[in-house]
Amino acid sequence: MESRVFTASAAGFSIQAEVTRICSDLRITVTGGEVPHLGTVTTLSGEFPLQTIRFPSQEGRYHKDHVLAEKIATIIRPHLPGNCVIVAGVHIDDITKQQIHAAEEMADTLGEQIAAWLIRNKVVPE
Repeated sequence: MESRVFTASAAGFSIQAEVTRICSDLRITVTGGEVPHLGTVTTLSGEFPLQTIRFPSQEGRYHKDHVLAEKIATIIRPHLPGNCVIVAGVHIDDITKQQIHAAEEMADTLGEQIAAWLIRNKVVPE
């Protein structure tokens, strides 16, 4: 297994994406902010639509980390060598609209970084 960590920072916080290649599949863990957690799980492959499970938060609402995961998924999808699971959990207490916008931009940046890495390190499925 090969792993790589990508990071993006803005608006006073950072988001990390740890990408682990398991044969021709990818496991991506997206965390950041003040309280990293497991908020959502998004699955995808080249042939099947995105599917996301949102876990409930301690307050009983559902986590919204899928917004970040699905942005990353959309960017990397054309370059996927196999299946992919993205587990995401980013939390900022009293998050502002500026920070929400920054998080979405950071997800785009992370997706672009991961896509470039996948292109440079092509894997031929076994």
